[in-house]
Amino acid sequence: MCVLAHVLEAGGLATVTLASMKPVAETVAPPRALHGEFPLGRPLGIPDDPAFQRDVLERAFALLSAESGPVLESHPVEIEATSDAVACALPPSFDGDDSPAILEAKGIRKAYDRIVERRGVTSVGRVMTADEIPAGLAVLESIAGGTSFKEAGLPGKNSIATCHDIRTYYEEAAVELIDGSISDGRAIESWFFDQTEAGKVVLAARQAMSDQGAPMPFWFYMAPGHR
Repeated sequence: MCVLAHVLEAGGLATVTLASMKPVAETVAPPRALHGEFPLGRPLGIPDDPAFQRDVLERAFALLSAESGPVLESHPVEIEATSDAVACALPPSFDGDDSPAILEAKGIRKAYDRIVERRGVTSVGRVMTADEIPAGLAVLESIAGGTSFKEAGLPGKNSIATCHDIRTYYEEAAVELIDGSISDGRAIESWFFDQTEAGKVVLAARQAMSDQGAPMPFWFYMAPGHR
């Protein structure tokens, strides 16, 4: 959004950016930006708190009166990400010679199928079907083990979409396993990355691609930026 602000300003539109990552705002220097030290994905700070959210917006729009720029100010309140992972007990893994992550993915397939049947829709499918999730995990494990990301056979040649499908498969299954009882939007994210074998594989492959010199967009967005 910081880059887009420059484009819009060049077209004659005044902009104010809500910046979640201060170093990015300092580097790109949009004309006007309000940095909020809030959890990523919460640009207005506190969910279900209209007064706090209004305060964020008022401070942001106040930057339009600055005589010169670039202007970068920070909201005085800092909010730490404190989401606890959902309590989601995984079904027993399949027996077999596959890796823990692949056995785990196979073990939650019935839960995934149940929620898809109940909802009639799934967000899995950017580059893989549910049947292909184990193979996608195997590719990421290969990268984490040292195989070049260029030669590993990433589904659709797209690391971000591959991770999206794997994470979505898990998160949709988790919603079924916990009967939809979610109080925090980041609780399932925490569960996936902190408690599942697949989450560990995604992060390991992400680090390996960074170490291999992959362009930043190819690896950074394989997981949320704060991870």
